[in-house]
Amino acid sequence: MADDQQSTNDDATTSPDEPTSDSRTSHSRDTAPRRIKDDAKRAGRRAGEQLGRFDYRRPRYPHNDYPHDIHPALVPGISIDEQRRRYSLGKTVFVIAGALTVAFVIWGIVNTESVSVVSGAAYDWATRNLGWLFNLVAIVVLVALLGIALSPYGRIVLGKDGEKPEFSTFSWVAMLFAAGIGIGVLFFGPSEPLTYFVTPPPLTNEAESTQALHHAMAQTYLHWGFHAWAMYALVGGAVAYAAYRRGRALLMSSIFRTLFGDRHTDGFAGKLVDIFAIIATLFGTAAALGIAAMQIGTGVSLVADTGPLSNNMTVIVILVLTVGFVISAVSGVSRGIRYLSSINIVLTVGIVAIVLFVGPTLFLLNLLPSGLMEYLGSMFDMLGRSLSWGEETVAFQSAWTIYYWAWWISWSPFVGIFIARISRGRTIRQFLLGTIFIPSTLLLVAYGIMGGTSIWLYMNGAEGFSNDMAPPQVFFTMLDSLPNLGWLSVVSIGVLAIFFITSADSASVVMGMLTSRGDQEPRRWIVVFWGLVMSGIAVVMLLLGDATALEGLQQLVIVTAVPFAIIMLMAIVAWLRDLRTDPHTLRHTYAQTVMSNAVVDGVDRYGDDFALQVIKTEPGQGAGASVDSEDEDYTGWYQRTDEDGNPVGYDYETGEWEDGWTPADPNGDSSDTDDSDDTAAEVPTTGADPEPAEDAGR
Repeated sequence: MADDQQSTNDDATTSPDEPTSDSRTSHSRDTAPRRIKDDAKRAGRRAGEQLGRFDYRRPRYPHNDYPHDIHPALVPGISIDEQRRRYSLGKTVFVIAGALTVAFVIWGIVNTESVSVVSGAAYDWATRNLGWLFNLVAIVVLVALLGIALSPYGRIVLGKDGEKPEFSTFSWVAMLFAAGIGIGVLFFGPSEPLTYFVTPPPLTNEAESTQALHHAMAQTYLHWGFHAWAMYALVGGAVAYAAYRRGRALLMSSIFRTLFGDRHTDGFAGKLVDIFAIIATLFGTAAALGIAAMQIGTGVSLVADTGPLSNNMTVIVILVLTVGFVISAVSGVSRGIRYLSSINIVLTVGIVAIVLFVGPTLFLLNLLPSGLMEYLGSMFDMLGRSLSWGEETVAFQSAWTIYYWAWWISWSPFVGIFIARISRGRTIRQFLLGTIFIPSTLLLVAYGIMGGTSIWLYMNGAEGFSNDMAPPQVFFTMLDSLPNLGWLSVVSIGVLAIFFITSADSASVVMGMLTSRGDQEPRRWIVVFWGLVMSGIAVVMLLLGDATALEGLQQLVIVTAVPFAIIMLMAIVAWLRDLRTDPHTLRHTYAQTVMSNAVVDGVDRYGDDFALQVIKTEPGQGAGASVDSEDEDYTGWYQRTDEDGNPVGYDYETGEWEDGWTPADPNGDSSDTDDSDDTAAEVPTTGADPEPAEDAGR
């Protein structure tokens, strides 16, 4: 009775507008998902804030079984400027590489005919038997890097956790573009597409047809596009990762530490990699210098009307420009050279823009997208050409495609180390996709404009154009055929001269680094030595051919690039092994394991109503059950050492060394008494990067 009365009173006191218990229940069911979602968002924000505040240097759990009491998954990375390192001349690398190349220069000058016979035989053997290897490298490198970029490895920073890029995106892109702008735009840009139009690759199209026009652009884009920049990106990404994430020196051999082991990397195997890198760089850059000298000599002979260019005139041009390089290297005016290089880039872009607007603009605007689509559509067909297509195809591939793959392989240590120095703090995904696609796309536009203009002038019977023009003549003939652009010939000669000097300067610095244990400011006499050797090789290369042919340049580039082609494939394996044991990868592995196990267990036990929390498990039952985190592959790389390689204690929380060493007071050891490979005697350096904005143009 009392219950009934209470029920009546309750009913009586309920407002007509107030929801009943049933309606309240229904309303609460309607709003519950929204409330849970809002709570989840707030929890997510709180988790994100906590993660942002998490400091990997301060482990919450004792990790006494690991170097410096820090678990490998919590290491934030090690930068090159945090390592204790003395730089000195590596005698083994310097003596072997120097002796081999100097002996070659002497041999080439004293007995050019003998060098020609030997290099020709080696060239014929390499192109016939190893053409597949160069094609394989070009394909595998591009595919592998795209795979790395799109995988979880792409999120790893080329630096320490949380490190921001050293340069803005605009500055970075500008410097990447600078690394690709060079003599190629002015030399091969107008001449190469015209060559393919007049003399199409075997088994393709009829000469001077519409199909030949578009295929000519596609063939040029193949040689200067994504595959070339993938080779640069491989070396640049692997070196940047080794230096700015693992604290190693800026050396090619640093890439292989995980693959070779410390003993062999510091021993002859590592030195052999650096020697091959030097030799490849020497011949690849010497080819560019020889081409620049041919182009400059041709321009001077046409402007001054001195008659056909001879080998002797080209050699004189090389000697004059080499004097300019030596003066810049010895006098320390490299900063001024860098400014001139920046002006050079602007001038080159300006020349391309002028040709676009003064030349056949409408024709070019239609040709550019058509040529690009033809490139993308016929890429696999062009990559598939080999010995099985017949002797004519082999001859074409040797003269063009294989030569270009070899050239880019030769240039990869030089350009790769350059772009590594400007890419610190970027993720691997940003670096790889940006390096492969941004500068190559810009270059495709430049080559489309220059090549399309020369083809248009040829089709319209412009004065001076013929089907047997020498490549160095095409550019200057093109300028003479466009209205009121004769003055650009003089400007272009200056641009080419500065490219010669800056390329020789910066390439010599890279080779100086490779012979000085990664010293980013090698001694001037070392830089000058490599510059002189490079110029000597350029002279020998030209003596093997003639002033209008590229035979000598092509032969030696292909032959000397063979060992480094194998090193490129090994570099992919070595970099992947490094990435597999990276702290970010280890954390990702733990996250995948724990989330997969927790979700399955949670749904099985509680259906939809479960949450996750971190608790301690029995050994071998947790997130790292499948990982041996004490393995040397995970822990060996972050053990800090002193200048002699002896282990030293280091506190990741405070950044203090156990023996009290600091960059400002490197144990007071500043002697320089020994340059042997076993003892480094220069002052330990923090490895701070010098200003990297040098031209690395081809």
